[in-house]
Amino acid sequence: MLIEFSVANYRSFKEKVTFSMVAANLVAKDKEIDENNVFAINDDLKLLKSAAIYGANASGKSNLTKALGFMRWFMINSSKETQSTEKIAVERFQLSTETDDQPSFFEIIFLLKGQQYRYGFEANTDKVISEWLFYVPKSRETKLFERRDSDISASKKYQADGIEKRTRQNALFLSVSAQFNVELAEEILNLLSIMMGIISGLDDGGYEEVTIDCLIYNQNKNEIIKLIKKLDLGIDGINVEKIKVNVDELPKKLPDRIKRILIEDEIVSIQAMHRKFDNQGNYVSTELFELDEQESEGTQKIFALAGPLVDTLKYGKILIIDEFEARLHPLISCAIVELFNSKETNPNNAQLIFMTHDINLLSNKLFRRDQIWLTEKDRFGSTDLYSLAEYKIRNDASFDSDYIKGKYGAIPYLGNLSQIIEF
Repeated sequence: MLIEFSVANYRSFKEKVTFSMVAANLVAKDKEIDENNVFAINDDLKLLKSAAIYGANASGKSNLTKALGFMRWFMINSSKETQSTEKIAVERFQLSTETDDQPSFFEIIFLLKGQQYRYGFEANTDKVISEWLFYVPKSRETKLFERRDSDISASKKYQADGIEKRTRQNALFLSVSAQFNVELAEEILNLLSIMMGIISGLDDGGYEEVTIDCLIYNQNKNEIIKLIKKLDLGIDGINVEKIKVNVDELPKKLPDRIKRILIEDEIVSIQAMHRKFDNQGNYVSTELFELDEQESEGTQKIFALAGPLVDTLKYGKILIIDEFEARLHPLISCAIVELFNSKETNPNNAQLIFMTHDINLLSNKLFRRDQIWLTEKDRFGSTDLYSLAEYKIRNDASFDSDYIKGKYGAIPYLGNLSQIIEF
């Protein structure tokens, strides 16, 4: 489970900002929202099942996703996919001289097997400046390891004797520890690689593969098809199969190197089943529509999302979606959020975090105030991130109307457009 994520001096984030899934001490307009949208870890900690992040274009919403994505990639791959001379792909905040010589900062707090961990690092393009891992065995936070440049101090519990000397300056100690089979490090990286999904609503390519594999290998197949059918797309079923390419069927003029690639690979055929009726409304047969050629962009996105959504809900994972509303009807977006907010459809407390402009979702009937986050850039180009829970507003306030009026900030401030065109 994700508790908090913090970042500083990365892309549009100059100062440290913290995004939190910790439920604030407040009461929603509808008590049922409190009961559904929040789940208790213990007497002191309650987490949110979903959160929406709003803000103007170029305000930094996507950069939060990219920061978390970079942190995860570097944690998983820094020990095995980089060489000692390679630069670290951090992107510092570039609009201030104050940050020129400062490292980028990343920290994540999460739950693993019921225990709370806090892991983070600071890095510039040349090396890891510092790194740390703490956990809470009972009530007090305890160190597992700390690093300052090449000086690494690890506790006996972490069981990483001798690995300090094997850690390059441009690699994370956690990543190297996992490579040398330190059990806790492996479990943490497994959590981030398997239990956390980060996707863009504008690009279906990566996560569509998840849906395709699930359908081909019969993993969550019934649930995925049921979800697609329930979202009222007029689809009665899905047929997915991998087809081997026959060299005799390829054009003779096609270069041999292209033929070899096609023969070695497999073509995936995705067909949506639609019912066909006669002039009296009687069902007579089924028509197959090619998903990529005959179905709408919205239907293609829902197909791509269906696999990750079902997988996340079923196994209590974390799903982060940038540009969530792209090509989705507001009612479908709302239905997806409600899947996560419901005790019935989300008994394993999966978490959904998404970036959006869709104000139809900005409702006190769907969210508590602490589930709504906003990004806004100051006049120096630095992004601020804050929660609606920080505002003293009534629980029955019209979130959408007040947001558009600018009461919470995080909207574009438009100049006078009447003088743009010269006639």
